[in-house]
Amino acid sequence: MTTQQSLDLISRAGVAESAADGTPLWWKIQALVATSTMLFVKKLSRNDTSWADGGSNQAGFYVPRQIREAGFFPELHADNPDKPHIFHAEFGILWPQTGETTSSRMRYFSNKRTETHVTRLPKALFQALTPASMLIVGRFDAPTAGCDYWIAVLDSADEEAELLETVLDLRSDFHNGVFQPAAFALASRLQQDEKQELIERLQHALRIGSMEAVMREYGGIPDPASIARDARQKWLQDNGYAHFDPWVIPKPGDAIMQISRDIEFTLYRRYELRRRAAELVALLADKGDLVSAIVHHFADIDRVFLSASQQRKTRAGRSFEHHIAASLSAGNIRFVEQAVTGGRRPDFVMPDLKILQRKDRQPMDALVVAAKTTLRERWKQVGSERLNCDVLLATVDDRVAATSIREMAEAGIRLVVPESLKSSTETDYSKQSNVISFRELFDTEIRNLRAHLVRPSGSDA
Repeated sequence: MTTQQSLDLISRAGVAESAADGTPLWWKIQALVATSTMLFVKKLSRNDTSWADGGSNQAGFYVPRQIREAGFFPELHADNPDKPHIFHAEFGILWPQTGETTSSRMRYFSNKRTETHVTRLPKALFQALTPASMLIVGRFDAPTAGCDYWIAVLDSADEEAELLETVLDLRSDFHNGVFQPAAFALASRLQQDEKQELIERLQHALRIGSMEAVMREYGGIPDPASIARDARQKWLQDNGYAHFDPWVIPKPGDAIMQISRDIEFTLYRRYELRRRAAELVALLADKGDLVSAIVHHFADIDRVFLSASQQRKTRAGRSFEHHIAASLSAGNIRFVEQAVTGGRRPDFVMPDLKILQRKDRQPMDALVVAAKTTLRERWKQVGSERLNCDVLLATVDDRVAATSIREMAEAGIRLVVPESLKSSTETDYSKQSNVISFRELFDTEIRNLRAHLVRPSGSDA
């Protein structure tokens, strides 16, 4: 189905039919973006969704003041002389996930708060959402099905949320913003220039028969440790620090998250694009027409993408570990990585394996930290790492639900998360007693409770 066909299904004449036609949601979003003049994207807070699960009487989501004042939504009016502090507007919204339309309301109480409240929404779309889910709102260039806006709710556990983050290049600290529809179709000018340069290089290599030389140049992706080191160095330069010292950096967890999820991933994608594009061009070059080449070499193409996917997943996990290790090292903290003990391989053992295995030691003499970028059900693996000491689980995953956090607490597992995620209204971490920040890990768990884990200044012992 083409984008135009998808758009037709969500047009003035086909709103209801589009909900049940089996068209992928992402196709519908792309079609709707093409008819929009502006987009508003928001990472949903728990207050934005808890009303749908019976947790509050809010019955809708909030629009931040800066978005309200940006002119994206209709102008608000106070037309009740008895209540001049209440500003409101009503407008139609199309919901591509269900095909329904609503006459929704925006209300702003000027005597209470700065945000605007949007109500009269489909409750089912906001129920049981994973933390850090996304809301995307489009403003139609012309009324569609009697509506001026469309809204899609993307659960952060689904691929559409990941696609949205990728297309708009949303960083780990993103909360909300207004975007031009062109951002959906185009990457930044710099990325476009880089891609065009790669295209011209590969085309030239094909013309003069030098693909082997290009493959030698682009065939390797630097090892994860090298890319991680380059990403940290960029963060240090951008933020004015000489060392990745957790005692100096106010929010070491946020730094680790920003480096691993944003800076390093950007660096990696550049290497990956050059390598995989060169592989595919070399694979399909001089193989006849493109359709025949794809059909006959599909298995080889599939192997290229499978290898890319596996390498990407491996890199993400190791990236997180590299930055935690760099932080521990810069803080002069005693630790060993991936130490094998009794068939287990904890990510970080403090201070060392010898003390961890000592039979007469006290529980506070040692500390184990496991690291997982995303949790899902993988946190249950940590339960097997009980070693007569505290075992902490570090993550940068903002999608962990309160039910899972409570299950971890029952299993004796404490989470370590970036400072901004711990305090965020978009995650379920803030009210959970078994969740601490990286700042608390360093200050409380290491320096205050286990001072012996920190080497004296200038000591290599």
